[in-house]
Amino acid sequence: MQETIAAPAKPKIKLAFPTRAVLRWLGLIFGPLFIFALFLLTEGADPIRTFRMMFNSALGDRYGIGEVLIQAAPFALAALATAIPARVRLVNVGAEGQLAMGALTTTFAAVFLKDTFPGFITIPLLIVAGALGGALWSSLAGTLRIRFQLNETISTLLLNYVAFLVLGYFVHGILRDPDSFNWPFSPPFVDQARLATIGDTRLHWGVFLAPIAAIIAWYLISRTYIGLRLRVVGGNPEAARRAGYNVERIQFWVFMAAGALAGVAGMIEVAGVEGRLRPITGVGYGYVGFLAAWMANHHPLWLLGSAVLLAIISVSGDALQITANYPPPRSIF
Repeated sequence: MQETIAAPAKPKIKLAFPTRAVLRWLGLIFGPLFIFALFLLTEGADPIRTFRMMFNSALGDRYGIGEVLIQAAPFALAALATAIPARVRLVNVGAEGQLAMGALTTTFAAVFLKDTFPGFITIPLLIVAGALGGALWSSLAGTLRIRFQLNETISTLLLNYVAFLVLGYFVHGILRDPDSFNWPFSPPFVDQARLATIGDTRLHWGVFLAPIAAIIAWYLISRTYIGLRLRVVGGNPEAARRAGYNVERIQFWVFMAAGALAGVAGMIEVAGVEGRLRPITGVGYGYVGFLAAWMANHHPLWLLGSAVLLAIISVSGDALQITANYPPPRSIF
């Protein structure tokens, strides 16, 4: 009796829809808006009118869109400074201080160079100066983590406060502009050290550094041997050691790269927006970037969207203080 063997059934290909990711994003976007609407109702304000004013102020014209992009760029770079160390199981809360150090070293370079070189030479030098400032500052936390096993979450957080003390020391000291009537400002940057603006807005070409950095980071992480090593170290550090990887060295250089990205954010803040250094330059940007990275699950491309979303909230919140006479948020510290 001859048996017939049935042909194996062809596997059905199912396209996985990222339901969980979509629900998380919807919750992140509409959850806070719903809570804010409830708060407005308790205060006797009209939520619909308030949301309309927020939308018009941030996205209603070219000026508002430009302001959103100006703030989204440092947010995204600070988010990358958080997302990349997360790939190797490091929690970097220090983008705030690394950004401040990048702004400080950029200012030193701008004051030293002045108008010695044309802009197409000065600007790349300032980018390098900002990246070096942030990288050197992050190397402190990396050294404490590798050599002394000090938790990087604590060290980077505490170094943020030290960074602004250092920045304030120089702004009140040798970097203070003698023509500022005793205000703690650095001398204004010369035109060669300023990022060129687009049209008649404050939007500058430095905002393109954030998406370029995000695309490069995504490519390196997902398409190169460097990314493979990061995934191995992040997945199981002990297995990576047994495979011959120098885990501590990889973690240290990841810290340096993260600090460099945050330092570039400081550079575009002083060279593109303010044109000089102040004691409060970039305050809060690192923490917003930390939030943006976690909202996007540390994905280098997705965090661009969360950075823009947080920039919209920031710009519209500032506008509400002017148009609706809402008070500014009070610090909890």
